[in-house]
Amino acid sequence: MLSSLDISTSALIAQRTRLNAVSGNIANISSLRDENGEAKPYQPREVVFQTDDSLSATGASGVKVDEIKITDTEPLYRHQPNHPLAIKEGKWKGYVAYPNIDLTTQMVDALESTRAYEANVGVMEVTKNMSRETLTILA
Repeated sequence: MLSSLDISTSALIAQRTRLNAVSGNIANISSLRDENGEAKPYQPREVVFQTDDSLSATGASGVKVDEIKITDTEPLYRHQPNHPLAIKEGKWKGYVAYPNIDLTTQMVDALESTRAYEANVGVMEVTKNMSRETLTILA
């Protein structure tokens, strides 16, 4: 019983990390500067999961976050020659580089992560109730 709770807990932690990354992507959908104030559009984050065999129980495995990958996507360019962050020279002269983040994809990822989180909370509740009933029968 405890190993099934550990597996669900690992999934809760992984999905929380994923939801945090999605939230950061949505929050920075129009960020044009990096942490140092340089004119560089935000690069979206993507969470990569990996099975966690240290929690295995009768053929089941947990999950863990393998890495939080910064995607290297080409920015979206918008022609705004009067913008203070417009590119001054080269091919994209007069254009402003915006983050290439698809809001629809991010919202679907957030919804999927939330549903997986809720499912694992449900599994934990069922496990807890089964344990309680087992103790009632044994007592």
